[in-house]
Amino acid sequence: MSTQPKKKILITGGKVVDGSGNPWFYSDVLIDGDTIAEVSRNLKDKIGKDNQSEYEVIDATGKIVCPGFVDIHSHSDAEVYIDGTARSSVMQGITTEIAGNCGDSAFPLVGYFPERYAKHMYELYGWEEEFPWKTLDEYVDVVNSQGVSVNIGLLAGHASIRTAVSDYADRDLTEEEYKEAERLLREALEQGAFGMSMGLYYAPGSYATTEEAIRFSKIVAEYGGFVSCHLRDEADYNIGILAAYQEMLTVARESGARVQISHMKCVGPSTWGYADILVRMVEDARKRGFDVAGDQYPYLAACSSIIGSLIPRWAQAGTKQDFLDRLRDPETREKIKREVIRNLRRRGGAERLFIGRYPPEPEYAGKSIAQISEMMGLDYAETTLRLVEPFNPQLVTYSMQEDDLKVIMQAPFVMVGSDGRALRPEGILASGPPHPRSYGSFPRVLSKYAINGNVLSLEEAVRKMTSLPAARANLKDRGLVRRGFKADIVVFDPVTINDNATFDNPRLYPTGIDYVLVNGVPVVAEGKHTEAKPGTVLRHNA
Repeated sequence: MSTQPKKKILITGGKVVDGSGNPWFYSDVLIDGDTIAEVSRNLKDKIGKDNQSEYEVIDATGKIVCPGFVDIHSHSDAEVYIDGTARSSVMQGITTEIAGNCGDSAFPLVGYFPERYAKHMYELYGWEEEFPWKTLDEYVDVVNSQGVSVNIGLLAGHASIRTAVSDYADRDLTEEEYKEAERLLREALEQGAFGMSMGLYYAPGSYATTEEAIRFSKIVAEYGGFVSCHLRDEADYNIGILAAYQEMLTVARESGARVQISHMKCVGPSTWGYADILVRMVEDARKRGFDVAGDQYPYLAACSSIIGSLIPRWAQAGTKQDFLDRLRDPETREKIKREVIRNLRRRGGAERLFIGRYPPEPEYAGKSIAQISEMMGLDYAETTLRLVEPFNPQLVTYSMQEDDLKVIMQAPFVMVGSDGRALRPEGILASGPPHPRSYGSFPRVLSKYAINGNVLSLEEAVRKMTSLPAARANLKDRGLVRRGFKADIVVFDPVTINDNATFDNPRLYPTGIDYVLVNGVPVVAEGKHTEAKPGTVLRHNA
């Protein structure tokens, strides 16, 4: 198929799973420009042989035709600027990403934030160039002007804004800082942010009180956006997972904002078996009229950083030098180590924790903290501190159970989110062993949990990837195969679809995704990226 398609595309012979959750049906789909023009049987016959030369025809016989997948929980803000082809996203059928999650967005690059953000991108990829924007408006102009293969919308990161006005200050914001933070949040929402994300587990989000979260969430509610949150605790690190859920239910009640609980899961032995309770808490809140929902990635391992996962928040306050000074004080170092030991246990043990890119000692990449500890001849806690003194590597932690994952997945208000990034197997975005969720989340749900696993019906799985997240983000013309909707379409083979990325080999594209259309243009055709960049940066309520 040509990578420069004709104006009209006709998809014929497939089973349409339209994203609504309704049973599949046979239908042809006619696309005119960037819009679905008609969904009807036998369109090919109606067009007639004489007019078929005007169309690109995709034969979907034996295949599933469904809406493009909407990734409600992405971290691809900077990645789609670094490489606009968004390969690991579109190759798994993602046509729209909502990025800027867990409190971290690529803007506003003002105040104290640019230095922190630059350090983060260096730790991820070795990226050292400056980003040519400060505001969301400027980000939109930059990314749209260079082109992007996927649609992307952004949340304003609470931690990014808090860092901009107060750096990593472990205290309440002053009234002056509050006013500036609120100004930056309003600016982002007025420029098209879909809401605000929080990372109350991570510094500096963890320094915010519930009252601060409510105060900012009230502003989001004014603009009709939603508030996503990486909970203050997903185990028993501080207030415990149940209290962390209750905190966000309080935010929903007191602010009036729509609340999205990010990557719902039960982390570590202390919370295994809690999934039923967590689902019931959200169901009860919804019955009382609070608009609370959640998302989930389909893996039993999480991904963060060593500092984010294992180092106590009080030790991170202030600058990196402040942190290093604490490590150099023998008494304080021992206090930190005691907490590291507890955190290692919470994560399931040093044998379950594997580090990513590590420039100081490249041979450590992909090894567990237990393996590195043996190589260093040190105990686990001391090894952890030695690792983070020069560099803060990413950390994959095997800390969840399959039964909990399935219970959460079956909740009707839980949608699929990758918690990943738009990567590719070569170049700078291939740095370090990534979590396979960036390459395989959506095909994994379809193959492992729907088609072959009977955890979800195929129609319900597709709904959780399309119309449900689209509605959450107020995307009124995406998420359904329906006349008048944007032509974001996936054609996949239900027999061969499979996520191939594993923790041992995480940079493998899935199989069975034959075509991916973004705004009516094939970005994936016959299983290969076409290099087309028909995506756009979306604005909320635009």
